[in-house]
Amino acid sequence: MAESADDQLFATLLAALGLWFADQTGVSAEAAEEIRSVESRLAGLATQPANWQPTGHPLTRHLPLALDLADRVAPNIATALRPLAARLPWRYGYAPRSDAAGLENAMGWAELIGPVAPIVSSEVCFGLTLIGPHSFYPPHRHPAVELYRVVVGHPEWTVGSDSAVLAPGSAILHRSNVVHAMRTDHEPLLAIYSWSGDVETSSIWA
Repeated sequence: MAESADDQLFATLLAALGLWFADQTGVSAEAAEEIRSVESRLAGLATQPANWQPTGHPLTRHLPLALDLADRVAPNIATALRPLAARLPWRYGYAPRSDAAGLENAMGWAELIGPVAPIVSSEVCFGLTLIGPHSFYPPHRHPAVELYRVVVGHPEWTVGSDSAVLAPGSAILHRSNVVHAMRTDHEPLLAIYSWSGDVETSSIWA
């Protein structure tokens, strides 16, 4: 089957995200080990996606600012993401909570590789997380091992009882079922994420 224009854009985006994700400069040994593990799982997968439908998620209103910021710190990602950004399968999968009204419109993720993604895998997830400015992603956990690479934003990140303000390029590793949370300030957060291990079981509030 011949590649469509969207297939080519998708492959270009995956390549740009993969380069940012794989950079081990300044990352911990534990995070570097997980990066290598995820890369080995991604290596055998196709880059041509199955058809997907844009979800029209409300959080896509934050994409223009995120892309403008990415132009400064990650121009290759900005260039690759811009043609597809609003048409990716952005979604939000948590149960509502009374203390976080509207969160479902302020954050979500676009799974590019994974069990329900354009490129199907039962061993690894790989995609983008977007959180709008002045938003709090409450404490949550999941069985999968998770690695984030911040592309845009300076979020306050909490893992267990430790918190820190992170910068673009930071790598954050969450071991299985470790509770973590994120808070944005005036900038959105755009980050690459991976899951390995149990990628079928969803996140839950902690």
